[in-house]
Amino acid sequence: MRAGQASHGRSFAKRFWLQRYLMILTLPAVLWMIVFNYIPMYGIVIAFQEYTPFQGFLHSPWIGLANFRELFNDPTFTESLTNTFKISIAKLLFGFPAPIVLALLLNELVYKRFKRIVQSLTYLPHFVSWVLVVGFMYTLLDPENGVISKMLESLGLIGPDTMLMGDPDAFLPLVVFTEVWKNIGWNSIIYLAAIAGIDPQLYEAGVMDGANRFQRIWHITLPALKPTIVILLILSIGGLVNSNFDQMYLMQNSMTQDAANVLSVYSYKMGLVLGRFSYGTAVGVFQSVVAFILMYAANYGSRKLTKESLF
Repeated sequence: MRAGQASHGRSFAKRFWLQRYLMILTLPAVLWMIVFNYIPMYGIVIAFQEYTPFQGFLHSPWIGLANFRELFNDPTFTESLTNTFKISIAKLLFGFPAPIVLALLLNELVYKRFKRIVQSLTYLPHFVSWVLVVGFMYTLLDPENGVISKMLESLGLIGPDTMLMGDPDAFLPLVVFTEVWKNIGWNSIIYLAAIAGIDPQLYEAGVMDGANRFQRIWHITLPALKPTIVILLILSIGGLVNSNFDQMYLMQNSMTQDAANVLSVYSYKMGLVLGRFSYGTAVGVFQSVVAFILMYAANYGSRKLTKESLF
């Protein structure tokens, strides 16, 4: 056993030396991750303290699980947790398959120039900030001069002077629609890259066997995309408790505040606005623990059902 361990250690050292230049190139990224991802994890102790900036980590009094007990007894927290899952599940149901469908459609385009134009147009919204996106929404959905509002009113879908941005019932559809519109093109890049790696001979064999386009997609493209889809689905399930803070915070107003109260917004308000740093950190710790449990459960289920897993 010891001889094998020594041999393994020597082989690792040899590989490390042969790849030393690559290791040097990755060193800045590793340092960045340590400084900004791992060292700040020490701040988790705030959740178990009555933290004040003047006393710091070392001298703030320890209160154990008091913040978590208060958390689970707070009806506002329960409401924010419910809203988070409701919005995240809706985004998952509509937003996850959308880039897959787009990638399949783009792959079937024959005219390369038109394909590049469509790709560029669908990628572009990803680089637009949520501040501008929400500003456009308020302009387009303005009850007096908004183009979309007037069109929906002429079709009889909404009444006159209906303010969709202030309608709690319209909040969820608007959140899902803008999320899909903004990220569908960018998220399709991974699937397009996976499709590009499929052996063209498989499609040629399918054509020789008389398979039409839909059959080639169903029996060749989708099975080849299965590992990529499973991994991204696992990651998406792990993110069910981490809603888009920028989108939620910017889209909320006095009329939709209850619908937009998700965990990230709740943590921000309690931790920074009200100055309850320990309580806000406790919300963040709860999110991280639940996200880990969800991702582990999704990974375990995927490994049992599809033999594909993230780890």
